[in-house]
Amino acid sequence: MHIAAIAVLPCHQRMRDAGWKFARATVSKIEGSVLSLTDDAGNTGLGYAHAIPAITTHGEGARSALELVKPLLEGRALQDIALIMEEVERSLAFSYSVKAAVDMALHDLLARRVGVPIHVLLGGRMRSEIPLARILSIKSPAEMAGKAAALTESGFKQLKLKLSGDTALDVSRVAAVRDAAGPDVVLTLDPNQSYSAKQMMTAFARMERYDIALIEQPVPAHDWAGLELLTRSLPAAVEADESAVTVHDVYRLVSGRVVDVINLKVTKLGGFRHFMEAVRICEAGGVVCRVGAAFGPSLMQAMNAQAASTIKTLPYACELSEHENLLDDPFTGLTINRGVLTLPDSPGCGIVLA
Repeated sequence: MHIAAIAVLPCHQRMRDAGWKFARATVSKIEGSVLSLTDDAGNTGLGYAHAIPAITTHGEGARSALELVKPLLEGRALQDIALIMEEVERSLAFSYSVKAAVDMALHDLLARRVGVPIHVLLGGRMRSEIPLARILSIKSPAEMAGKAAALTESGFKQLKLKLSGDTALDVSRVAAVRDAAGPDVVLTLDPNQSYSAKQMMTAFARMERYDIALIEQPVPAHDWAGLELLTRSLPAAVEADESAVTVHDVYRLVSGRVVDVINLKVTKLGGFRHFMEAVRICEAGGVVCRVGAAFGPSLMQAMNAQAASTIKTLPYACELSEHENLLDDPFTGLTINRGVLTLPDSPGCGIVLA
C-alpha cells in the first residue's frame, strides 16, 4: 500500500453574504486548496487546506506549501502516517492548516483503502449524530435578530453571536437575538479578542440577563491572565480559541485551569493526530472540548465531524455547518437536518468530489 499520485487542486468559494464580518476582518471569499492522494489500488484520499488571511494563511500560501511537501509524500507507505507527518512537521514551520490537509488526506486514503470510516482509525465513535450551532456575523441588531429567527425556525438550537467590542451595540445585538430566538435557544458569544478583561466584565453585567452560556476568546490571544480572570469571575463558561493554537497551548491552558472550555479544530491544530492529543489532555484535566467553526467546503466539515464523533462528552453544540454559508462547494455527502449532522458511515470521511 503506497501513494502513487499526488495533486493539489484549487477550491475557491464565495460567501453567500459578501459582507460576512467578524471583529478582525470581512470575509467575502475563501481560496483554499484540496490535496488529493491516490494509492496503487486506485483509492483517493482528500484533505483541505484552509485559507483565510486573518486566520490561517492566504490562498497562494496554502497552495505553495502543499507543493513544497509533495516530495515527502511520493511513494510513501499508507501505514506510515505518523512518520510522514513528523517529517512534514520538521520541514514546514507553522502552516497548521496545510499540515492538517496532509494529515486529513493520509487518514482519508488509508481509511478508504481498508474500508472503514476515519473515526475507526482514531479509536472509534461515541456518537453518530452531532448537534450543531450556527454563527451570526456582525450586523445591526435587527439584521442579526432576523437571521437568528430564520436559523431557529430551521431547527438550530444553539447560536453564536459575533461581537465587535462596542459594548452598547453588542448588548443591543444580544438583546435582539434573544428576543428573536426565544428562551430555549442556547446563546454563546464570540468577540474574537475585541475586549479587554475588565471591559468584558462590564459588558457581561449588562448581557447576563439574556442567559449567555459561553463566551469564546473575549480577550487578545496573548492575554492569558485576562482569560483566567474572566474564568474565575463570570458565571458563563469562558472558552479559549485563538489562545489554543498548538497542543502545547492546550496543555498549558488545561494544567493552569485558565479556561473552562477549549475550542478544537482539526485545521487549527494541524491534523487528526494533534487534535486527538488535545482531546485527551482536556479530558484528563477536566476541561470541556468544543469543536468550533472553520469556513470551508463540506469536505472540511466532514473531517471535523469524524474527529468530533470520538469525543466522550460534547455539552455544547459543534459548529460544523458553516459550509452552508458558502457557494461553489464541489463536495457532496454530508447530511444536516434540523440542526443535527448525521455522521457518514461510508469509508474515509464519507464525502465525495461531485
